[in-house]
Amino acid sequence: MNYYLGVDVGSRTCDAVLIDENGKILSGHVLPTGARNQESALNVRDQVLANSGVSISAVRATVATGYGRTRVGQKDAAVTEITCHARGIRELIPEARILIDIGGQDSKAILLGSDGQVVDFVMNDKCAAGTGRFLETMARALNLDLDEMSHLDIGAQGNRTLSSMCTVFAESEVVSLVADGAETKEIIFALNQAIAGRVSALVRRVCKETSGLKVAMSGGVARNPGVVRGLNRALNCEISVPEHPDLVGALGAALIARSRFPS
Repeated sequence: MNYYLGVDVGSRTCDAVLIDENGKILSGHVLPTGARNQESALNVRDQVLANSGVSISAVRATVATGYGRTRVGQKDAAVTEITCHARGIRELIPEARILIDIGGQDSKAILLGSDGQVVDFVMNDKCAAGTGRFLETMARALNLDLDEMSHLDIGAQGNRTLSSMCTVFAESEVVSLVADGAETKEIIFALNQAIAGRVSALVRRVCKETSGLKVAMSGGVARNPGVVRGLNRALNCEISVPEHPDLVGALGAALIARSRFPS
């Protein structure tokens, strides 16, 4: 039996997925990237191998993706995260035609064809607005952890707004809202709406009319139900999120390894 490994080195996390020659997922794991992304890639690789009881010698091919893909050692190919996320979501949600990927430091909207191939994409990579890093900063300003913050928008009336998506200015706005006695749920609702507005604008650059199209989401921020709810409202649709959205890119990389380096 041959095995295939995908490693996705992002700004916040380093993810890996191991599949067999039939495409079955054997193991997936996520670790913080930290300051040494090459070491993190090695650690997450070793973790999925240990979890599966598979030796490195049995791995037929490894494909690396993510912004740190060139830093992954012992790889057979490096493929862009756009391609890998598209391939991964095709496996998990084949009917998806629009993919939203919000990572640690950038956001992407990807238009997919009926065959799952990338037709068009846009990305916001010039600032951290609306990304995982942005949410971390806002959580600190509210003295909350991210998991806690992701549920606290429920029941909000939407009577607060943010005028800026710049991380620095938005943090200052949040601090001012707290000082003014604004309810935490209203502040978080405003944050989620601001993120949704920014990301939905990206979506409409690749597809002006999303009605009737299946929209899916990948990346670590897809684990935040508050942000997903905000995007549901902004796009007027129900966004599909796979069980492990942060592993979509690594899964896509593993599947590409299987297709490029067959048994």
